[in-house]
Amino acid sequence: METKLLIEIGVEELPAIPLLKELPNISTKWSKILDEYGLKSDFSFFYTPRRLVLYHTKFLQKQKNHKAEFIGAPRDVAFKDGKLSQAGLSFLKKTGLSEAELCFKEIKGKEVLYYEKEIQGKESKELLEEMIKKFISCLNFGKSMRWKDNSFEFIRPIRSLAVLLGDDLVDMSIYGVKSAKTSFVHRSVSYEAFAFEDCDEYFKILQENFVILNQDERRKKILDDFKKLEEKYKIKIKEDSELLDEVVAITEYPSALIGNFEKEFLSLPSEVIINSMRENQRYFSVFKDGAFHNSFVVVSNAVCDDYNFIINGNERVLRARLSDAMFFYENDLKNKLQVQNLKKISYFEGLGTMYDKVQREKNLAKELCQIYKECKLDDVLSAVEYSKADLSTQMVYEFTDLQGIMGYHYAKKEGFKDEICLAILEQYLPKSENDILPSTQFSSIVALANKFDTLLSLFSINKIPSGTKDPYALRRAAIGVLKIIINLNINFKLDEFLQKVAPNYKNFDTKTLLTFILERLYSLYNANASFIKAALSSKSTDIVHLNSSINALIKLSKDENFNSYFDTFKRLANIIKNENTQLNIDENLLLEKEEKDLFASFKKCKLDNSPYELLKELFELKEPIDKFFDNVMINVDDEKIKKNRQALIFNIYKSFLTVADIKEISL
Repeated sequence: METKLLIEIGVEELPAIPLLKELPNISTKWSKILDEYGLKSDFSFFYTPRRLVLYHTKFLQKQKNHKAEFIGAPRDVAFKDGKLSQAGLSFLKKTGLSEAELCFKEIKGKEVLYYEKEIQGKESKELLEEMIKKFISCLNFGKSMRWKDNSFEFIRPIRSLAVLLGDDLVDMSIYGVKSAKTSFVHRSVSYEAFAFEDCDEYFKILQENFVILNQDERRKKILDDFKKLEEKYKIKIKEDSELLDEVVAITEYPSALIGNFEKEFLSLPSEVIINSMRENQRYFSVFKDGAFHNSFVVVSNAVCDDYNFIINGNERVLRARLSDAMFFYENDLKNKLQVQNLKKISYFEGLGTMYDKVQREKNLAKELCQIYKECKLDDVLSAVEYSKADLSTQMVYEFTDLQGIMGYHYAKKEGFKDEICLAILEQYLPKSENDILPSTQFSSIVALANKFDTLLSLFSINKIPSGTKDPYALRRAAIGVLKIIINLNINFKLDEFLQKVAPNYKNFDTKTLLTFILERLYSLYNANASFIKAALSSKSTDIVHLNSSINALIKLSKDENFNSYFDTFKRLANIIKNENTQLNIDENLLLEKEEKDLFASFKKCKLDNSPYELLKELFELKEPIDKFFDNVMINVDDEKIKKNRQALIFNIYKSFLTVADIKEISL
């Protein structure tokens, strides 16, 4: 028999960010508990800032009966000298059997103690308290609160609980809160609990009292409100999916409202206003006729007849924040960018100040300019010199997310060259997985200098990520290095570069950092991981070449004949026992037609081709290789002929090895 199941966990206001981080796991965790208890069924999960709700339309009222298997020790272990051993006695205790009831069953060729028992399913209502407690305790929101003499712990105190199986209340208690047929409507409507008789009435009362329980419906209402405002005021509200997620999470009945701020604040860089509105107030930015506009959109959770009071209050708060920002901005412009101020800002214990970091970055930039044949060395060094200067400004002190951005604006105001200003702006790119890359080679060199110094300096003091922990975002920095170098598409031998710049840092094994950076290649490709492993096994550390090799394998693997090519070359590679095989092929010792044909075909291969073209040519050797294997004996008695044939095979394998080690590929 199936029936409805409603679980509402009422809480004090949930903070948006921790909730959103755990959100992808919540349904999965409840599903696992359902599986564990044999009560799997479809359900919906809803959330608002004041409640977490699980709702099943068809929930089993009782577990199904099931069989449990007990497998014990083999016969010769269970009995010793005709008597039950300790292992046998343990099996009796576990199963509740008597010695006379013991049975054996052959499993995997051995007779073992065996017992099969039918387990009667339990009533669901008897299990729900245990299941819900387990569910709540497994949710991980980061930090938790304690209440009631520190005896309970959750992200926020639990204030109400409703658990209905069908229309019946399940009598239970969690964290000191007893289940009841009561809940709460929107705060603007009432602070008092309301009573309901069944699931349908629960949903009906919430809907009638300004609680949109379904988060997708709240999102739709916000976007519909945005569209109405855009049509009414001929504006464009900036899309911001992360901010939209936040306002969905902090509202029960969202309403989008438009407010304004004084035009004089538009003299501030738009990023300052956008950052202040977004980070501090959760406002959406507005554009009109393609230009940033002196209005904003706030998503209110209030329910009232006149929203002007709310709009005016938000305008007043924003006015105060922008007045502060204007004060910081004007002061910073008077003081100008001061590199010497970086001597007062500590970078990291054991690594000196931000000024010291900049000097190290300048040394790296010199080496990078040589690799990339960048002729504007002085300008690059100037960009690096001033790249961190905005860290000492009042604006960046107040709005840390604007580092680099404010440096760009201040440098522009001071008359720096456009390339220098742009490099200051783009030095931290890419900031995330899908972020854009620096737009020019000039900016890329400055960004690489920043990321390489971060990696080199922290590795030099043994701040190396372990497991899933990466407090200094070094994996992200390494991925950024790879993406920028690949994008520039100029050969870059990472091992040589690291060895060359290592003397500027405390002594450490650069191979550790080399491996760390190259292993990040696994995260760049949505492909068979063994392709990346095979490319890395070629021993090349040229990032651009490695990228070409991996892409070549990915592209060729889509060929319908790839598996056949792979089998042939895998067979060839497996014949090679070691790398001490002679490399020289004596054409006079090629006796059989098949080995002569293979050698002639191999000689036509252009070994200096791109990885893709080289592999294509090598794969065309499939037929002569197969014929060679089918008709030519390699390990003959004549040592010279044997070694010559091994050399032929080894040279083909070596050519493949310049791209990837086929031994590492698995399909």
